[in-house]
Amino acid sequence: MTQQREGEVSVEPDESYCFGTSKPTPDLVFEVVFTSGSQKKLQRYQALEIPEVCFWQDGVFSLYHLRDRNYESISHSEIPELTGLDIELLTRCVLMAQNSRLEAANIFRNALRN
Repeated sequence: MTQQREGEVSVEPDESYCFGTSKPTPDLVFEVVFTSGSQKKLQRYQALEIPEVCFWQDGVFSLYHLRDRNYESISHSEIPELTGLDIELLTRCVLMAQNSRLEAANIFRNALRN
């Protein structure tokens, strides 16, 4: 979904999520960086006051949380619904899914159950 502030800024994340209730500004956006896009997009998300931004680039997740109007690099999500998410496990499963989606999904589901 395109996020914009009329006349100021517009950006289209690869994925965006709201937790709890639907709202005009998502709680989390994902950017998958291949050839275009980069962490320079943080400035646009900052103007839109998106609480958390996650980049996937070269097999690595990079998380940023908006704090005092600036993004700070974080190692775990600060969104209450995601604080227990193991980013290292998620990374391994995403990489594993390139060869076996079923195996990756099973490993991730089993970890969530525990």
